[in-house]
Amino acid sequence: MTLLIKNGIIITLGEKNRVIYDHAVLCKDGLIKSIAPVKSFTGSYDKVIDAAGKVVMPGFINAHMHFYSTMVRGYGKAAPSKDFNEVLHNLWWRLDKQLILDDCYYSTLIPAIDAVRHGTTTLIDHHASPFAVLGSLGRIADAVKEVGLRASLCYEVSDRDGQKIADEGIKENTDFIVRCNNDEQNQFKALFGLHASFTVGDATLEKAASLGKELGVGFHVHTAEANSDQIQCESQHKMRVVERFKKFGILGSKTIAAHCVHVNENEMEILAETGTAVVHNPQSNMNNAVGVADIIKMNEKCVMVGLGTDAMTVNMLEEVRSALWAQHLSQKNPSVGFMESLSTLLVNNARIANRYWKPFVGELKEGYAADIVLIDYYPPTLFDETTFLGHLAFGISQSTVDTTIVSGKILMENRQLKIDIDEERINSRSRECAAKLWERM
Repeated sequence: MTLLIKNGIIITLGEKNRVIYDHAVLCKDGLIKSIAPVKSFTGSYDKVIDAAGKVVMPGFINAHMHFYSTMVRGYGKAAPSKDFNEVLHNLWWRLDKQLILDDCYYSTLIPAIDAVRHGTTTLIDHHASPFAVLGSLGRIADAVKEVGLRASLCYEVSDRDGQKIADEGIKENTDFIVRCNNDEQNQFKALFGLHASFTVGDATLEKAASLGKELGVGFHVHTAEANSDQIQCESQHKMRVVERFKKFGILGSKTIAAHCVHVNENEMEILAETGTAVVHNPQSNMNNAVGVADIIKMNEKCVMVGLGTDAMTVNMLEEVRSALWAQHLSQKNPSVGFMESLSTLLVNNARIANRYWKPFVGELKEGYAADIVLIDYYPPTLFDETTFLGHLAFGISQSTVDTTIVSGKILMENRQLKIDIDEERINSRSRECAAKLWERM
């Protein structure tokens, strides 16, 4: 299929972002074939999109997500929690223990459809369903494939539910990694999931590290999200969380350390030296009252910092604005953090994703995946490379996604879904699943 997008303002992103007028983007066989002056395209194409009044950008990437959290939307029976550990015990660990495979499927479909509506085309997910482990990643992949997005999946291995379930988690990761390694398609990737230092013992960590190295993949692990993680690690293991992960070979250029709210400068230096990516989740961190990660200091230490939502939203423009306000507040300075915050989404998420995906994503460039969004926007002031970030933070972020394209396939156009999805039926079935789940909780 050939797809031509013309008359929009093209924003390439990438290392040297360009804002281009009077050009068009030609997509063919799922890739960006060329970006050239619109007058140079004189042939016939399978589909032509008139993007007048819109900006044309790469699809957004969510570098840390939990699809399964969909199933507690509106749940009001969790006991009040005074700290993060109580949040886990009172809500999330009550939820994940009761999930069945159908819950995993429907809890993925709902946010995946919502992601299409918000221009999020790639998601790196972290899953837990300790009494429905085996087959869970396959069911999540089924839902992602049905919607047409791109995703990296993993299962969070933990010792908190016993050895049998920890072993099942290791097997589920291993099986899905092998599946992805043998799949020539570019839709799915896999990481080796771990919950967090305070729930994974040395034996399990050593086994996971060995298998991950053997399979050639990185890890996806919550890292010092709350200070209690550090306290437990120092008390039990006589070292800090990042130091422990380094000891076991968990860190590296293919690994994602989510959160890192409570890492010190030495740990930041270890993350930088090992090439480990940190994923910042500001709305979740504020919601759980665990603090705000010092991404300014991380940037000074040359740590790669991306942006995730931790399932608070799939709207990455909402999340990146929250990242900026959080830095202003935590640093007590309204003039800092602008570049560091916006770069998490606009530059670093692509860098992180491209450690896994080829063809590359996150930039409008010849040979890259044709993952593209069109957003309604008429610039009211000068709009070029020097002003783009301000327009994104204060203008584009408040506009509506009109069209979402993944691998050259149109998933939404003119704000209407173009995928074979019966939303009313899906949400009805999800409500049925959630009602039974809430009874079990």
